[in-house]
Amino acid sequence: MTAGNPVRLTLLSRAYCHLCDDMRDSLVALLAGRVVELIELDVDADPALESRYGDLVPVLFLGDVAGGRELCHYHLDADAVRHALASA
Repeated sequence: MTAGNPVRLTLLSRAYCHLCDDMRDSLVALLAGRVVELIELDVDADPALESRYGDLVPVLFLGDVAGGRELCHYHLDADAVRHALASA
């Protein structure tokens, strides 16, 4: 990342998913005060994403789905996110 550009995190989620809601809420608290762009994608809106990640949601990536690195799925790994943000 170049200076001034926010770190991007991508969250794959789906409607009516309590684990997705929990991860989103935990992320908001963890990211408070940080310059981070959080992109949320509905896994059910994309057949390829649903096929690959449907059983793992929520899934959090550093970067985007195509070229990023998976940080965690099902539950937020706050340590992994903090480490990824510090390294980015």
